[in-house]
Amino acid sequence: MKLPKKGIPSDDLFARMNEMKTQDADWRGGRTWSLIYPAGEDVDEVLRRANELYVYENALNPFRFPSLQHMEADVVAMTVDMLHGDDRSSGTMTSGGTESILMGVKTARDRALVERGITDPQMIAPISAHPAFAKAAKYLGLELRQAPLREDLRVDVDAVEKLITANTVLIVGSAPNYPHGVIDPIEQLAGLAASREISFHTDACVGGFILPFLERLGHPVPPFDFRVPGVTTISADVHKYGYCTKGASVIAHRDKATLDHQIFLYDQWPGGLYGSPALAGARPAAPIAAAWAVMNYLGEDGYMRLAKVILDTVTALRRGIDAIEQLHIWGEPDATLLAFGSEEIDIAAVGDIMDDRGWHLDRQENPGALHMMVTPNHAKIVELFLTDLREAAANPGKSRGKQARYS
Repeated sequence: MKLPKKGIPSDDLFARMNEMKTQDADWRGGRTWSLIYPAGEDVDEVLRRANELYVYENALNPFRFPSLQHMEADVVAMTVDMLHGDDRSSGTMTSGGTESILMGVKTARDRALVERGITDPQMIAPISAHPAFAKAAKYLGLELRQAPLREDLRVDVDAVEKLITANTVLIVGSAPNYPHGVIDPIEQLAGLAASREISFHTDACVGGFILPFLERLGHPVPPFDFRVPGVTTISADVHKYGYCTKGASVIAHRDKATLDHQIFLYDQWPGGLYGSPALAGARPAAPIAAAWAVMNYLGEDGYMRLAKVILDTVTALRRGIDAIEQLHIWGEPDATLLAFGSEEIDIAAVGDIMDDRGWHLDRQENPGALHMMVTPNHAKIVELFLTDLREAAANPGKSRGKQARYS
């Protein structure tokens, strides 16, 4: 396509866009099990208004737009408090979990260079850790050492310990991991790190805005946040279970002293001092405003209400899947993510049938699974989904050969 010689009238333009959009996944109907986190029409309206109010501003310069600096500071402070930080704790917002993870890895790398003189840094992460850690290793020049999982699909702590060397600058644990929805043994992992003066990062991109409220509802949640000694940094996405529009995440630091290793400062050019807290220079203002708006709109009561809806929905889905003879859930998920498979039938063939019926389930391997990330929007379709799943499992046929895919 080339740039049109003449502009397209807006009515024609949006007619074309709406036509293209009909090909997209039906997330409003509750048929998409990843990527989108709907929380209700009232929240949608708050997000629309906040985005519209800040559609033009640039968060690069807080002196020009002090309202954005104020809102970002509030979002970080509320998130840090939710993760049981204290007066020493700090952080920044980023564009999403990947950028937060990159900043956590950079912090650990640069801290180890300054404090321990390490020039050939290594990072240890579970094989189930998000690919963003592999991306960070590639971009930032670290060796990634992957640790295997135990039978319960949590990382093997003994294997992690054996992978530690004098060049280890970071150990990683997930809360929960994306593939199986289980929380790694954060206390043991962070203890290993602390005893050797190694940084530790809890990847709570998924769990940061849901685990605290599940815990308050009485749901058992293994320790994962700053209550655990040795946890240095935590990533938590506001655009997941914080219900903000994309892209909004927080990288939280136990001690603001480590934040110095994250920030980039440069003055060797004609423009004077340039400062950036994360990868991006120019930053969209709308996600910051939307995060601040939705967190203040929902408050603790709102997040608790939505967490209860999700918990009830997860319970119903687990009960329904467990009742299907051919299927079982892998591991014992700690929160709102489920992966289910089979040792009797081809789970990929089941996935094909569910695809044909309009359900968008991610596919995984080792073990083969269909993957679900449950949101409040799924409460309305539980029985419809389980009916289709029962029928698919009863008559799976042969797989069409679709490969495992992430989203």
